[in-house]
Amino acid sequence: MKSVRNSQRGTSLAETTIVMGVVLALIFGVIDFGRAMYTYAFVAQIAREGARWAIVRGAQCTQLDHCNAQSSDVQTYVQSLSEGATNPAGIHAIATWPSCPAGATSTNEPGCTVSVNVTYTFAFIAPFVSHLTMQLSSTSQMVISQ
Repeated sequence: MKSVRNSQRGTSLAETTIVMGVVLALIFGVIDFGRAMYTYAFVAQIAREGARWAIVRGAQCTQLDHCNAQSSDVQTYVQSLSEGATNPAGIHAIATWPSCPAGATSTNEPGCTVSVNVTYTFAFIAPFVSHLTMQLSSTSQMVISQ
């Protein structure tokens, strides 16, 4: 007659494998979620920085580089802000000047509004979702000061 102890040999290995798989999946999920939240906060920050950069480089700017800034200038500046694990080539910024006060002769004058939309494609690193990507986007709008 077999003892109960002999019939349960090796079951702890199978249980450990299952539990470790679940624990590792949770750990990778938490790490990827943290990376995604960090990257979204970064995208929101560089959208604000891009709008701020554009509002001080309006039509009346005289002493700064890239005065009378265009959308391509904002794109170049925003890409230069890349840090951490973000790829500068993956950062896309589009600056638009949606509205101006009455009597404005150009869209880049003081009182006009500049809107900067930044998008970044976030890639997951967890083994079971590494082929997935998520588009992160943020828009910042400010009034041109000079």
